[in-house]
Amino acid sequence: MLNQNSLAQLKGLKTQMEAEKEYAEAVVKGTQARYGFAVLDDGREVFIPPDEMLKVFPNDRIKICIRPSKDNKTSANIEGLVNSPLTDFTGRCVYKGKAVFVQPDLPQLSRWLFIPPKARNGVKNGDYVRCAVLRHPIRDGRPQAKVLSVIGDDDTPGIANLYCQSKHQLANSWDSSITTALEQQLASFQPLQSSQRRDLTDLEFVSIDAAKTQDIDDALYAEISSEGWTLYVAIADPTAYIEMDSELRSDIARRASSVYFHGEILPMLPELLSQDTCALSEGADRLALVCKISVSDAGEVGCFEFIEATVRSRAKLSYYAVDSYLAGNNDELMSHATPLESLYQVYRALREHRNEHELVMENRRDYRWILNDNKQIDHVEPNEKLLSQKLVEECMVACNRCAARFLSENGASGPFVSHPGFRVDRKKEAKKFLSMHAPDAAELDFTAVQGYRDTMRILSAPEQTLPLRSMVNRFLTRATLSTHPDFHMGMALGVYTNCTSPLRKYADFLTHLQIKSVLHGNTPNLVTPEMLSKVSAQLALIRTATQEAERWLASVYLASQAKLTGPIFTATVSHVISSGFIAQVDKNGLEGFVDLRNDPEKFSYDKWQASLTSTTRRFALEQTVEIKFLRVEQGTHQVLFGLVPDTGLKPVTEGKKEEEVSD
Repeated sequence: MLNQNSLAQLKGLKTQMEAEKEYAEAVVKGTQARYGFAVLDDGREVFIPPDEMLKVFPNDRIKICIRPSKDNKTSANIEGLVNSPLTDFTGRCVYKGKAVFVQPDLPQLSRWLFIPPKARNGVKNGDYVRCAVLRHPIRDGRPQAKVLSVIGDDDTPGIANLYCQSKHQLANSWDSSITTALEQQLASFQPLQSSQRRDLTDLEFVSIDAAKTQDIDDALYAEISSEGWTLYVAIADPTAYIEMDSELRSDIARRASSVYFHGEILPMLPELLSQDTCALSEGADRLALVCKISVSDAGEVGCFEFIEATVRSRAKLSYYAVDSYLAGNNDELMSHATPLESLYQVYRALREHRNEHELVMENRRDYRWILNDNKQIDHVEPNEKLLSQKLVEECMVACNRCAARFLSENGASGPFVSHPGFRVDRKKEAKKFLSMHAPDAAELDFTAVQGYRDTMRILSAPEQTLPLRSMVNRFLTRATLSTHPDFHMGMALGVYTNCTSPLRKYADFLTHLQIKSVLHGNTPNLVTPEMLSKVSAQLALIRTATQEAERWLASVYLASQAKLTGPIFTATVSHVISSGFIAQVDKNGLEGFVDLRNDPEKFSYDKWQASLTSTTRRFALEQTVEIKFLRVEQGTHQVLFGLVPDTGLKPVTEGKKEEEVSD
C-alpha cells in the first residue's frame, strides 16, 4: 500500500502531466500513409497517430488534446468533431468477399468506406459511383457510405466524361424553373423590333466555324476603304435576353464557361438561346454587338466603334470550305467572294503587323482525336491550323483589342485579361538563365512590353541551338482576369480582353455588359474582383476536369495500342523534372511519364539545361527517345513509360574511342 509521500508524488505527477497538455481546435491534414497531422489555427502542425487518424477524414475540424511524448515531440489525441466538410464524393466500388466498399477519389484519403447492404443501390464490383457519408468514424473508426448514384463502369460509353463531370460537379442540365421562365420571356419579348438598334442587315456578313457548330457567336464582313479596310465583327448578343437579377444569370455565372470534353459539350447557356435565339444563324435576323474597325494598309488597328445592331448572316461557312477557297480549289464559294477576299487581305495585313510589332503564338503541331461509338479514341490524326482558322483568329484579336481599349478609355472595372510574363518569384532565376543562354536578352527589361517581346524573339530565333523558348516556360505565369487594365506580355500588348464568345464564356458576357453600359451612358462598374475570382476558380476547375478526362481517354488508347502494335514507341521529351521526364509519342501526341528514380544509374538534374544526366545517358527537352509502355496508374490514369535499352546514350568521344581500340 502506498504511503502518504508516494501518493503525494503521484498526485503531483498527474497534475504536472495535466498542466503539460494543451487543448485546441485544428483541421485534419491527411497523407498517403495511415497517419496525419492536425493543423492548428496558429499554423502549428501536430502529429496524429494511425489509430487516432482512423476517427477522422481529411479537412475535418476537430477538438484535440496535444500530449508530449517521450522523444520531446507532440502528438494529438482526438477529443471530438466540430464539423466535417466531406458530404458526397465520387469513387469506385470494390468487392472484398461479401463486403462492399467504395474507394473514394479524394486526395489524402486512401482508406475504403464500407457500404452496408441497404445503401448499395444495386452497385456492382468496379462501378464508378457518387456516394455520401452515411456514418462518420469519430466514435469507433468505422465509417460507412451510401451510394447516391451509379455513374457506370469501364464499358459505359463516355465514362471518362461522365465521371469527371460528376466528380467536379459540373452542371449538365437546366432547372425546369429556368427553362420555363426563359420560354415565357422569349414569347413576349421582341427586341428585334427595337428602334434603338442600328440596321446592318445590308452588310454581307458570313460566319466561319467548324461544320458542326450550332452556337455561332460571331460573323465577319470587310470592305475596302480609302486608307485600307473597314472590318466588321458581329458578335451574338445574349445580354439583351438575360435580365440582370434573373435565376438564369446567376446560373451562367456559376458555370462560367461552356465545357468542352472530347465528344461532348456542356453549354453555358440553354440551347434555346445559344443555338436558336442568339446564334448568328444563316439567313436569320439577329441581335448583335458589332465592332466596326478601321485597319490601315500596314495592318494597324485604328479608330473603332461599338454598335448595338441587327445583322443577317449570308452564309454559315466551314473552316475547310473557306480554306479550300483561299487555296483556289473551291469555286462554290464564289458568291461570297466579296467579303472573303477583303477578309483575307485584312488578315494578311493584321498578321504581318503583329508579326513585326507584337508577338504571335507559335504554330505547334496539334492532333485530332477521332472517337468511336463507345466514345473512346479510335485513332489520332495530325491537325495543322488552317489558313481560315488563322483568318478568324486575327479578326477576333483585333476586336478584342478594341474592346480592351474601349473599357480602359472609359474607366471600366474590367474584365481585362492580363499576362505578367515572368513570375515575380522567378525573375532572378530567369535573369541567370538568360545570362547563361542568351546574353543579349539578359540586357533587356523583360518587365516592359517591348523588352519581353524582344526577349521572346531572341529565344525563338532559328539560330538558337537549344530549345530556349520551351526551356523558359517554367519561369512564366498564366494569364489572369483583372478589374484594371494591365500588360498582356504573351501578346506584347498594353491592354487586352475577350469579347467575341459571349455564348460560351461568362467573362466575354461581362465584357458585353460593360461595353453596353457605356453605350447607354452609365458607369461601367458592373464587374468586381470577387466576381472575377469566382469565374477564375470555376475555369480552373473546368480545366482540371477536362484534363482528367483527356488523360483517362489517352491512357486507354495507349494501352490498347501497346497490345495491338507493340509496347515500343518513338517519342520526344516534352518536359523535364528532377525525377524523370514527360515523353510525347510522335505518332499521336499522347504523353506519359518516364520515372528515373529507380533506375540503376543515378541521374543528376540540371535546371539550367532542362536535362537529366547519368554516367552513360542524358535526356533533354525535344530529344528523340525510344520508350516502352509499362502500365497505367490506377486512379490518376497516368501512363508510365520505361526506357528502351541504349536510348539516351551519350555519344562516345574520340579520345574514348582511341582508348577502347588500344585496349
